[in-house]
Amino acid sequence: MCGIAGIFHADPTRKVDPQTLVNMAAIQYHRGPDGFGYRTQDDRGVGFSHARLSIIDLDENRGRQPFCMDNGEIMTAVNGELYDYKRIRTDLTSRGVKFRTKSDSEMVMHLYQREGLEDAVKHFRGEFAISLYDRKHDRLILIRDRFGIKPLYFTEANGSFVFGSELKVLFANPDVPRQFSDDGLYHQLMQTMVPGTTAFEDIQQVKPGHMVIVERAHGKLKIRQEKYWDMDFPLASERPPESETDEEYWIEGVRDQLMEAVQLRLEADVPVACYLSGGIDSCITLGLASASQQAPVKAFTIGFDNDDYDETAIAREMAESVGADQDIMTLDANHLYDNFEEALWHAERTIYNTLGVAKLLMSRHVNKAGYKVVVTGEGSDELFGGYPAFRRDMFLHGLDTLPEADRQAWQQMLNESNELVSGAMLAEDEVNDPDFTQMMGFTPSCLQPWLAAADHVPGLLHPKRRERMQDYKPGKAIANALDDDMLEGRHPLDKAQYVWIKTMLEGQILTWGGDRMDMANSMEARPPFLDHHLAEFAAHLPPTMRIKGKTEKYVLRESMKGLLPKVLYEREKFAFMAPPAHTDPVKWAAMKALADRYLSPEKVAEAGLLDPEGVRQVFELHESEDTPAATQVQLDAVINHMIGVQVLHDKFVATDIPALARQKAEEFGWHA
Repeated sequence: MCGIAGIFHADPTRKVDPQTLVNMAAIQYHRGPDGFGYRTQDDRGVGFSHARLSIIDLDENRGRQPFCMDNGEIMTAVNGELYDYKRIRTDLTSRGVKFRTKSDSEMVMHLYQREGLEDAVKHFRGEFAISLYDRKHDRLILIRDRFGIKPLYFTEANGSFVFGSELKVLFANPDVPRQFSDDGLYHQLMQTMVPGTTAFEDIQQVKPGHMVIVERAHGKLKIRQEKYWDMDFPLASERPPESETDEEYWIEGVRDQLMEAVQLRLEADVPVACYLSGGIDSCITLGLASASQQAPVKAFTIGFDNDDYDETAIAREMAESVGADQDIMTLDANHLYDNFEEALWHAERTIYNTLGVAKLLMSRHVNKAGYKVVVTGEGSDELFGGYPAFRRDMFLHGLDTLPEADRQAWQQMLNESNELVSGAMLAEDEVNDPDFTQMMGFTPSCLQPWLAAADHVPGLLHPKRRERMQDYKPGKAIANALDDDMLEGRHPLDKAQYVWIKTMLEGQILTWGGDRMDMANSMEARPPFLDHHLAEFAAHLPPTMRIKGKTEKYVLRESMKGLLPKVLYEREKFAFMAPPAHTDPVKWAAMKALADRYLSPEKVAEAGLLDPEGVRQVFELHESEDTPAATQVQLDAVINHMIGVQVLHDKFVATDIPALARQKAEEFGWHA
């Protein structure tokens, strides 16, 4: 697990500056503090750099990237983990390939050389961001894992293609401009990003399951993005009748696939721990990890000082049941906003809930305890229908034959099932976006709270930006970025899960709830539920194997029934979130103090992003006695986003990032 960076000039005679590459590695030192490397090919105008977190093959010199073979014919820099690599290495060795390291990353260039791009990528199993230069064909290739667990950004600037694991890596290159785009700012303020975009002008992400291929033609760069994998649910017409499905087949299949996925993610040359909350997902990963290892597994748990959000009691019961060595870190309201700015520096986007800050503090705690790797439970809800929004969509749109009286009863049950997420994970009132409804027959519940929050955004924008965005339709922009071929003809539950996977999973859970907060403290998180073999099996699960009656994640519960304590097996889905600011006077005061710093009229005018009057009106509405609790939750998110865009401006636009990167390179002693 590391950080990568690179430059590919449109003019092959233009040399890449080695120190710029080193600076791009240094700015992401937190992703790879165990060493760095760089390579340039001066006659081809290309160069890569790499900041290393050593987990497999700890030899500092042998595992140093970028890797080259055949005198530079192929050059690679890889971030992440590629599982099942020992089997693949054995197969390649039997075919005459000679490996120089024990690293899983080295197999990328050998597979590419032997199998070609399209066949090689089929072997890549895990979480990864890959850069590869093919000298023979003079092309640069970027490959991102299937769900977007690992980040990978790119831009074209001043005749160069620039890429890196984080935005700050691109900004460390003095050729790359740093400014908010109007639509990027709009989506930062409403939480949900357009897939593949960022807050900043002309900065894009490699989409999950995609490759970016860059070639040169007549002094210009030709850039194209191609999909190699997707979460392909079967057509509803292809699914067998529910009465003909074999429940035990699905239960055993999930059990087998998940056990293999967990066991693969325990492979490391350093100790592997687990994150443990009170949900069944992390409890399952801990249980399977404990069953696979003789020594007790270390389990790290976040506790909150608010009983409505604290899950430590259930997590403790699970840890005791499998003999895990549990470490509980309890956070109070003062911890969270004190570290909000640091969290945004690493998230590089706004966050609606301080869970991201809690994850930052947890990864720091785990790192100090001597661990570099944790197994996590992310992805389970996405595969097995675990969120309240999925239940709502399934029963409102998936059971057309249900009598109206029963539909109303289900609606009431869904609204009451998890009041803690009303206003955040479920909209206070039904939202109907015409573009989504036209594309998929309904507006997915997972996006409704953020489409509702978008109503506040025009009034928050700086007047000039507001004028430019007056006809903008955020729902349409998000819908247009999705592949409607993956939605057409699918069951409503499949549609709802697909939209969540492409928006909330990649843009939220795997960024400021995942990689960015873990790697901020040099921590590698491995989510076995997002193993693509398991995902492909889960895509074919009948809807009622995911949500059966009122029970979400039914097949997962049944497959792990003997592993889970009774209280967990029977427990309804609980959203793992930090308490909203308005629920605690101390936390609200801390949030207001941060707002006073970043949302003052002077700061707002300096950044040119927001309208001071719009900011004032949001606070006025939030503090009104007539404002419902669910609306306050939504406005908590809007306020966090307002503070967030101001912090992002301060850290990424007002700050001289190239100078900061040079300073860090000098501090670490990293020189070309």
